[in-house]
Amino acid sequence: MAPIPHPDDAPGIRLSTAVITVSDTRTPDTDHSGQLMQQLLRQAGHGVTCYQILPDEPLQIQAQLTALTADPALVAILCNGGTGIAPRDTTYDAIAALLEKQLPGFGELFRWLSFQEIGSRAIASRAVAGLYRSKLIFALPGSTKAVRLGMEQLILPELVHLSQQVRS
Repeated sequence: MAPIPHPDDAPGIRLSTAVITVSDTRTPDTDHSGQLMQQLLRQAGHGVTCYQILPDEPLQIQAQLTALTADPALVAILCNGGTGIAPRDTTYDAIAALLEKQLPGFGELFRWLSFQEIGSRAIASRAVAGLYRSKLIFALPGSTKAVRLGMEQLILPELVHLSQQVRS
């Protein structure tokens, strides 16, 4: 099912974004999910001004998000990895603690879409999105299939619209 375009989405709007992969094991060569996020953003016409792989350490995640939000041109930070329930999965907790406004529909819709693909295992996903310092923050699971689903069905169809909402 294709997303419904918003009438106020102006074609050709190029947003500045950052991509963060949270993983204790991935490298730039093995980070297929981070590579996919960057590829899909660029295909949609957006810029990726920063790409990093961070260990699953809450203070490091929060420090990097805080540093990135200092960039006035940056509109959105997209994270993948560390959203499950394993002891080392702390991305959700680190991000949720910073968010000034949450977008609960993002996680709800992501889990609903995931359920259609993977069944009841979707309950273990703690995908989250919201605003921190007037920047859009999205966190998806680290699997490439989850990143593709979240990017194509939720983030990319709404990114321009949400950025306009933040700026109005």
